[in-house]
Amino acid sequence: MREWADFETVEGEGGPVLRVSGPLTVAGIAPLDRRLREIDALAAIDISAVTQIDTVGAWTVWRASGELDARIDGASEKATRLIQAVQKAENTAAITPHRARLLERVPEAVGERVAEMGTGVKDMVGFLGTTIAAFGSLIRHPRRFPHLALVHQIELVGVSSLGIIGLMSFLIGIVVAQQGAVQLQQFGAEIYTINLTGRLTLRELGVLMTAIMVAGRSGSAFAAQIGTMKLTEEVDAMRTIGVSPMERLVVPRILAAVLMMPVLGFYSSVIAIIGGAFIANFALDIPFWTFLSRIREVVPMTDLWVGLVKAPVFGLIVAMSGCYQGMQVSGNAEEVGLRTTLAVVQAIFMVIVLDAFFAVFFTEIGWD
Repeated sequence: MREWADFETVEGEGGPVLRVSGPLTVAGIAPLDRRLREIDALAAIDISAVTQIDTVGAWTVWRASGELDARIDGASEKATRLIQAVQKAENTAAITPHRARLLERVPEAVGERVAEMGTGVKDMVGFLGTTIAAFGSLIRHPRRFPHLALVHQIELVGVSSLGIIGLMSFLIGIVVAQQGAVQLQQFGAEIYTINLTGRLTLRELGVLMTAIMVAGRSGSAFAAQIGTMKLTEEVDAMRTIGVSPMERLVVPRILAAVLMMPVLGFYSSVIAIIGGAFIANFALDIPFWTFLSRIREVVPMTDLWVGLVKAPVFGLIVAMSGCYQGMQVSGNAEEVGLRTTLAVVQAIFMVIVLDAFFAVFFTEIGWD
């Protein structure tokens, strides 16, 4: 069976006429399409002898008639319907969309971001409320509490991160002590390097850098894991069989982060102080054990409590951001990467903002 269309140009009323016969389908449209692109003038396209026609064939004939200003003769009922459908589906959009001027684009973009921020805050508050409701439900029904999931998440958030957090804290302690000593040497006050290292790590850097590390390590993992489960419809399957995703997926992760952040923050501060004592032993001739014993004298207990108070709040923010962004994943796999990135950025931003708030708050209440 022939799969391509035959065509010939004849003289007709008003000018040359292109007669097409045979099947006018995608399988054999290429020769006719090349011929139509070579013709400069045509009065009509006669398709009365066409035996079959599909959308590609109808579009080819309609496009040629428009470019050559030629009429279409002999169209069957099916061909007429296809040509009319192609005409209605014509895309008249510009290849390059209109781009507003800079003075218009910037305020518009800022307005969109502000609106998105307001919507995001509202959704986050709603997510927090749903999480609290899930906690309440588990308290009322303790047998449903996911103990194994909580232990697993504590291991992932806490135990597995001890190595990288310890290394980071040790290096931060070295940097703080070394740079502080360089500046204090100008005033002959190198001994106060101990005060600087101890108070700064226990009060601020220990818990702050730990929160940033947990956000990049565990917060991103929360978003990616839950987002992937959303894409594969595992979350919907849990709802179908009567299991709450908030209780099984979100609550263990948030609880693990809240419980482990004070431990990791204190651990980070201790390792940072050891790093400061290590570099002071070589750069400042302050014996290692003298440095550590001096810490107990110059660092007030309020600095320790400040770090321990901030830690669970930072853990809540990090876990909330990761779980919330994971639950918002929809559409395709690219959304997982976007939401994971957004979870880390959002968590780090909120941690820094809250740290600034805590700094002012504790100063106002006299914990300085």
